[in-house]
Amino acid sequence: MTAAAELFYAHGMAATGIDAITERAGVARKSLYNNFASKDDLVLAYIRERHQEWLGLYELRVVNAQTSRDRVLAVFDAYIDHAGAAYVHGFRGCGLLNAAAELPAGAPGRVAVREHKEQVEAILAAGLAGIVDADRAVELAEQLAFVLEGAVARAGLEGSVERLVHARAIAASLVDTP
Repeated sequence: MTAAAELFYAHGMAATGIDAITERAGVARKSLYNNFASKDDLVLAYIRERHQEWLGLYELRVVNAQTSRDRVLAVFDAYIDHAGAAYVHGFRGCGLLNAAAELPAGAPGRVAVREHKEQVEAILAAGLAGIVDADRAVELAEQLAFVLEGAVARAGLEGSVERLVHARAIAASLVDTP
């Protein structure tokens, strides 16, 4: 799984063949197919693992959150942490969105990516519920999700976390504005 994740993120899923994955992992093709029925199953496992990886980073951040504001900003901090990880060819943006771009509409992997993004927005809304009324929390969560996604895209293009740091400052400003 580690080999597939590194190669999928660095080169894309379509450009990464099973032979490259088994070579990087040092396993036989049969070993891979003992664990995954197809490359599509491996892709879906990669997407799910990437989602869990981000949730883990978020949980590490939110555990220290003292306020609702801190819980909202922990989402941005987790994205900053994820972008700052060591990638073979540098940060290339959101691995989940990169994966979704390669999948047809309705593919299980695309559905999993959409669910991740919806969960992030729900986490934002839950944090905001402690600051503003419920309707405003949903509205502001959507706005913050858009700021976050735009920042991830630009950070990926630039290969730097700076856009995410700036997005966090924008989020803090929006949360602090009554």
